[in-house]
Amino acid sequence: MKLITRDTDYALRAICFIAKQKEKIVSVSDLVEGLKLPKPFLRKLLQILNKKRILKSYKGQGGGFLLVEPAGKIFLVDLIEAFQGPLELNECFLKKMRCPQMKTCALREKIKRIEKYVFNQLSSITIASLLR
Repeated sequence: MKLITRDTDYALRAICFIAKQKEKIVSVSDLVEGLKLPKPFLRKLLQILNKKRILKSYKGQGGGFLLVEPAGKIFLVDLIEAFQGPLELNECFLKKMRCPQMKTCALREKIKRIEKYVFNQLSSITIASLLR
């Protein structure tokens, strides 16, 4: 299990790169050059970030991407949820059926506490804090 997938990692790099440009619209070409990522892959990530309203896209000459919110209001957990869904360490599935002991499982309760702790920690990390 990976806490942060490749898509989330690369999206985080793109967001940080854009945030460093201080409200300047950043083109895909600038991102590709600055991050050394394949253009089609990066475009896919940027479209998702635009759809999730983390980035705003500008079309045409001089177009590119800009953060919708200030870097201090974008949290790492927002990116994780955008690319990976809700944070879950264990889904308690067995052959596509829910475990019959899900409500009484002692391990599940411990895992839920760990999930809550991890979520709270990730919720405190902003893009701005990663730029320092």
